[in-house]
Amino acid sequence: MAAPRWLCDDTRASSKAGGCVTENESEMRARIAEMHAEHQALEIAIHALQEAPAQDMFAMRRLKKRKLVLKDSIARLRSRLIPDLNA
Repeated sequence: MAAPRWLCDDTRASSKAGGCVTENESEMRARIAEMHAEHQALEIAIHALQEAPAQDMFAMRRLKKRKLVLKDSIARLRSRLIPDLNA
């Protein structure tokens, strides 16, 4: 089992330890899967808005921004799963 890692992700911040929480590898992978599912749901919602006859540009912009934030958060979590190399 992997050792817990410190995670300072604004999507799961707590008041303890300056907004950081510890998560082990399996919890991080589960969180990535949740975020990926939400990312896919946003993709579907954005596509549906684009196909609608009366496009709500404000809602579309909001969804796209949330999708980008999720993508960045997923990338940060995935990079934390890569072990540090002592170079």
